[in-house]
Amino acid sequence: MTEPIWDRERGSATLELAIITPALLLVLGLVVVGGRVQVASGALEHAAATAAREASLMRTRAAAQAAATAAAARELDGQDLRCAATSTTVDTSGLARGVRQPATVAVTLTCTVSFADFALPGLPGARTLTATATSPVDRFRGR
Repeated sequence: MTEPIWDRERGSATLELAIITPALLLVLGLVVVGGRVQVASGALEHAAATAAREASLMRTRAAAQAAATAAAARELDGQDLRCAATSTTVDTSGLARGVRQPATVAVTLTCTVSFADFALPGLPGARTLTATATSPVDRFRGR
């Protein structure tokens, strides 16, 4: 006597679910990591733009460097971006130009975003993101 066809497929849905669950969890983890990278990148771009603007308002190179570094740290903190390592590079060569000369100040921020809180095999431990922004210096203000 042969058993009915619906009886032979008993438990196959459970087996299929057991096979596909790890793949779905891996895809979900990659989506979360991708989201974290995108959010961190946006926050870094915003912080670089704010730091460049702050630096362009200063009259001396030393003040511009200090203002840009403080603004970058403040913005990254405000965006709740926790970087494992951060560096701020400020190009203040535009402040050395004479009055009525077009000039800019550039700020480059580098942030290492950690993925240590994710336990995904094959995932790198961190990713380094870089953002650069420039801001014009007022041509008619004394420097």
